[in-house]
Formats: sequence, C-alpha cells, structure tokens
Amino acid sequence: MDELRLGDIIDDYCIKCRRMTNHAIVSIVAGEAAKVRCRSCYHDHTYLKEQIPPSKKDLKKLELFNAVLAGSGAPGTGSSETDEETPPAADSENGEAHAENGEPHASDSEHPEVQSADAKKPRGRAKKV
Repeated sequence: MDELRLGDIIDDYCIKCRRMTNHAIVSIVAGEAAKVRCRSCYHDHTYLKEQIPPSKKDLKKLELFNAVLAGSGAPGTGSSETDEETPPAADSENGEAHAENGEPHASDSEHPEVQSADAKKPRGRAKKV
C-alpha cells in the first residue's frame, strides 16, 4: 500500500476550509501526489504535504523582527544615524521652536481647528425661513 493511486484518500491542509481534512488525490507526479481535492468543500489545490502554512500575520511579525535585528545590531549600541540628528533648539527669547532654516515650524499652522476651538460651526442643514 506504499504506492499512491488516483482517488486515494490522504490528509492535507485545505486552503479554502483552513483546516486539516480528508483529500482525494487528483494527480500524481513522480510517484507523489501533486494535486488533491478536499472532500469537504471539493476545492482542488496543490498537495501541501500535510503541513499548515504560516499565517500572514506570523510572516509579517517575522519580517519585522528580522528587520529590527538587521537594523539595530545589538541592544545598547547607538547607530550613527541617530547621533547625527539633533532636535530643533527652542529660542529662549520668544519660546518658539525653529527649524534648521530658522523659520517657525509649520505645526502651529497645520491644525487650525485646534486654535479655533471656541468658534463653532453650525451643524446640520440650514433652516428655511
């Protein structure tokens, strides 16, 4: 019973059902199952060799983890990029923070709704007279 035949039932992970289910062998290549059909949802897919693929969430976590390891090296060692950057100095005369070119930051004018919190806009539709 070592030899696989078309129609044999094997366990595999169904990508549509997202669980391990019984599958029927649909095609065989070089003595191994190549395509299988889920017996629950009848979806055809490649044989995954009874291994559940990692979730996209886990792959994203792994990618971010590897990026952090590659970027920082060891904890406690500062990179040269952070040493070169300095925060903008506050002007002691008028208390405003200045950018590198000497102009005031645009953050004060970016949020006009914060500055004019007392001025309320009428809500809803205008009433007909």
